Amino acid sequence: MPETSLTSKRWRILEADTKKVSVLQQELGINAIICKILVQRGIDNYQKAKDFFRPDITAIHSPWLMKDMRKAVERIEKAIGNQEKVLVFGDYDVDGTTAVASMYLFLRKIHDQLEFYIPHRYREGYGVSKAGIEYAKENGFTLIISLDCGIKSTELIAYAKDLGIDFIVCDHHLPDETLPPAVAILNPKQKDCEYPYKELCGCGVGFKLICALADHLSLPDHFPFENLDLLATAIAADIVPITDENRILAYHGLKKANENPNYGIKALTKLSGLVKELHISNLVFMIAPRVNAAGRMDDASKAVEMFIADSEEAAMHYAEMLHNDNTDRKEADKSITADALEMIIKNEDWKNRKSTVVYNPNWHKGVVGIVASRIIETYYRPTIVLTKSGDYAAGSARSVPGFNLYEAIHACREYLLGYGGHFAAAGMTLETDKIELFREKFEEVVSSTIKPELLVPEIIIDAEISFKEINQIFYDILCQMEPFGPENLRPVFLTRSVTDTGYSKIVKEDHIRFSLKKDDHTITGIGFNMADKFELLKDKKPIDIVFKLDENEWNGTKSLQLRMIDIKPADKDINI
Repeated sequence: MPETSLTSKRWRILEADTKKVSVLQQELGINAIICKILVQRGIDNYQKAKDFFRPDITAIHSPWLMKDMRKAVERIEKAIGNQEKVLVFGDYDVDGTTAVASMYLFLRKIHDQLEFYIPHRYREGYGVSKAGIEYAKENGFTLIISLDCGIKSTELIAYAKDLGIDFIVCDHHLPDETLPPAVAILNPKQKDCEYPYKELCGCGVGFKLICALADHLSLPDHFPFENLDLLATAIAADIVPITDENRILAYHGLKKANENPNYGIKALTKLSGLVKELHISNLVFMIAPRVNAAGRMDDASKAVEMFIADSEEAAMHYAEMLHNDNTDRKEADKSITADALEMIIKNEDWKNRKSTVVYNPNWHKGVVGIVASRIIETYYRPTIVLTKSGDYAAGSARSVPGFNLYEAIHACREYLLGYGGHFAAAGMTLETDKIELFREKFEEVVSSTIKPELLVPEIIIDAEISFKEINQIFYDILCQMEPFGPENLRPVFLTRSVTDTGYSKIVKEDHIRFSLKKDDHTITGIGFNMADKFELLKDKKPIDIVFKLDENEWNGTKSLQLRMIDIKPADKDINI
């Protein structure tokens, strides 16, 4: 068992059908390496490549293919006609808040009896809440449109129905066998839903309802697309596949974010200090954390207020609150991670364990999931971080790729009051006096079921490349593969037997500024937190390197560089 994720990583090179690669290269006339990557991603002919590189907004699927769409549209039309009060309800994360903002901005063009509601993470919990339904009843709402939640809220939606409140559920989470008694359920993952693309996020499902409403009410063609930048943010943050419809929507949403952004996106971009073009990675690492921080540290309603603001000044007012929440979140995340890592080392048996369960009653509930992910970066094994929540312990779990975390927690249910989640992430509640019993049971389950190789991080390599093939034209075509994300990740390359020029050096204590050569071609690179690998560069012994291609700008001059991921002595088997 490795002590940290830096000691050893498995490298795995993807393969592709050579005949398909050859045919595609003939059709496209571009570098064979790029054709290999495209074939690996299912793009194996000219038409698929055209659709991939030139996403066409008119190619999205008809919203009317989604089960219950007609029922949803007719119920909203009735509400508008009868001047009913409509409540737009959503989850407190990026997907939920962007979905609520998008739906609210659209509906307020055609209906003035409208409000939104975001449940408080700690007072109400995830999804449709009883407090939200009672707020609707007390204030005369007769229709609730739930976004990014509701598919599992059978009892609460039945309760709302008894109170005379109808529900339209727009969700993308996997349905249970028993569905809630809503007027309409929009979810492409329903078994009998014929909608052709199943990987929409919650905001994406809401967008399809907006498209259907605009079509049914004969509204201007541009109406449904006015908030695509919010949808692109949701797609990026919710880690859904960037394929098919999601790719089209993310592509055009990014364009909107760069050309004519929502005031909230514009304000957060400014506070993030970004002056260049927005990429999907900026939405993931700069915009999304600030939106999520609102719900983690305080109240996510202000994220919606920011997105629906009518002026830059109003949006900036709320954006600054989110920015401050994110600063608090980062401080809590950093200190709690340090505490947790120290706690692990103090356990004499930590090196022999295949799981991590840590508990401190004083840790902030809003960051335990982030801390679990941070711990995995150092101790690569299924991890659970618990803290005090009322009279109980509650926490978040994160897995390593390939291990079914939910099943492992399910096997420990005798010690839990409640739990939920999926393959890679989960949450749970238990009595504090059961923590130690749960920790040992979880370790027993993980130890007996996890494959040893899953405890070693794996780097998936798209293709092998030589330095002489790396040039601006190659890089420019790679950039056209954006937006990157699940099932279309930024390509990772391998180059074998390169040597140090003698100019590589450690910078800022933890990083390496590389200067490497192969066959009379020299290229520079940056390796963050790789200073412990510097020994491998000594004596100019050949090494194998894994990297992504990047562009560095210094004093107005741009140059290609390697963003290093890992290095190994050239005589080592790359698959260990």
